[in-house]
Amino acid sequence: MAINFVPLDKEKHKDLKVAVNTSFSFAKNTHLAAATIREFAQLAATMPLVFIEDTTSKRHHVVTMLGMEQGQNLFLTGDSWRGPHVPMNILRYPFDVRPDGDKLGVYIDENSDLISDEGQALFTEAGEASEFLDSRQKFLADLANSEMLTQRFVAKVVELDLLDQIQIRLTYKDGKQRNVTGMMSINEKKLLELPEDQVLELHKQGFLGAIYAVMMSVGQLNRLVELSNDTENPIRSMQLSAVKAEEAAPEAAPNA
Repeated sequence: MAINFVPLDKEKHKDLKVAVNTSFSFAKNTHLAAATIREFAQLAATMPLVFIEDTTSKRHHVVTMLGMEQGQNLFLTGDSWRGPHVPMNILRYPFDVRPDGDKLGVYIDENSDLISDEGQALFTEAGEASEFLDSRQKFLADLANSEMLTQRFVAKVVELDLLDQIQIRLTYKDGKQRNVTGMMSINEKKLLELPEDQVLELHKQGFLGAIYAVMMSVGQLNRLVELSNDTENPIRSMQLSAVKAEEAAPEAAPNA
C-alpha cells in the first residue's frame, strides 16, 4: 500500500494506535536513508555516509548507504536490524515532521502497517497527547533541529568546494560487474589546503568533526560487502575511486 503522510489531527486520529515493536519491515526496500549531523559519529561506525545531489532542486544531501543496489537494505534480516545504530529517519516512522504553513507539523502515514488496534494510543480520552505521542513529538523535534543544522553543514561544505564525485566498482560472485555512481565524498586534499581561518570556523561551528566522520565512514563500504554474503549473489570484491571532473555526470542517487 502506498505511503500516505497526512497532518496528525487530534479529532480525525483520536482513536488511532501505533504498534511499538522492533520490526523494520517497512524499510526493507530502502537503500538510502537521510542522515543528520548529530548522529554522524554513531552512523559512521556502522555504515557509509555519502553526499548526493537532487538534480531537480540542485540541493545536496547527506545519506547513509544501506545497500549497494536500489531496493536493497542489507541491514535487515527479516524484520530485524543488523547493527548497533538505526538512522533517526528510519526510527521516526510512521511519523514525520514537515512544514505546515509557517511552522513545522507532525505527520503520520495513515497506511502504515504499524497502525494497530493493539498499539499505543496517540491521544487521551480528553483529547490531549498521550505519553507515547509526547515522547515521539520530542524525538521529532530533535530530528528537525538536527536536520536544520545538517542543512547548514552541507551548505558550508558545498560553499568550500570540498566534494568530489566517487565511484564504486563491484564484482559479484557470479562474475558480473557494475558501477555504483551518483555519490560524492569529502576530498581530503582540498580540506587540508583550506586557510586556517576557514578551518577554525568549521571547528567553531562543530562541522570539522562531522567532516571527518563522513570521511572515516567510507571504510564501512566493506561492511556492506560483508553483509552481501547473505544474499543470492554476494559481492566478491569492491574498488573505490574518485571520478574525474570531465567524467562526472550529476545523478539523483546512487545507481548502476
